[in-house]
Amino acid sequence: MSVRPRTLYFGIAWGLVAIMTAVLAYAVIGTRAPDQKTGVAIGGPFTLEGAGGKPVTDKDLAGKPFAIFFGYTHCPDVCPTTLAEMDAARDELGDLATGFTVVFVSVDYERDTPDSLQSYVGSFKYPVIGLTGTKEQIEAIGKEYRVYYEKIPGEDGDYTMNHTASVYLMDGKGRFKGTVNYNEDHDNVVAKLKRLAENG
Repeated sequence: MSVRPRTLYFGIAWGLVAIMTAVLAYAVIGTRAPDQKTGVAIGGPFTLEGAGGKPVTDKDLAGKPFAIFFGYTHCPDVCPTTLAEMDAARDELGDLATGFTVVFVSVDYERDTPDSLQSYVGSFKYPVIGLTGTKEQIEAIGKEYRVYYEKIPGEDGDYTMNHTASVYLMDGKGRFKGTVNYNEDHDNVVAKLKRLAENG
């Protein structure tokens, strides 16, 4: 039985649509590896402010694995503890300590200026890229990385920030590779960062 030309035409057309859809989907999410537990893609494009207010984008981090953490400079416990743990882990990595970048993104866009943020990250032993931004910029990167943060009012106009306490581990192509959890066993942290540096 012969196939009508019109039927054949529509079959080819729909086939091309399916191929183009697949290509577009890969272009959009192909570099955003999903969390194996949730299946949700983590990571993506962003534009923030670094030292001196200089724009920093995800493209500036491309080519080298990085560990990215979201917090704020007035944080009383989680943030300094986490960054100190990253220092302690890098002490044990030898040459691999420079095999990845550590990034600290402030979710406190009201108080953390580029200058105050650089002063804060500069107090740690190893280099940390400190990034901040406008309300809209922080909201945008928060959505890309599935980060939770919330302003908690205190007394006399003061406030604290609740926020995700995990460090996100990303490879040199910006793909999610895992997390370092708050107060995770030190040996586990060292092993994860070593693997990130070696395989990034």
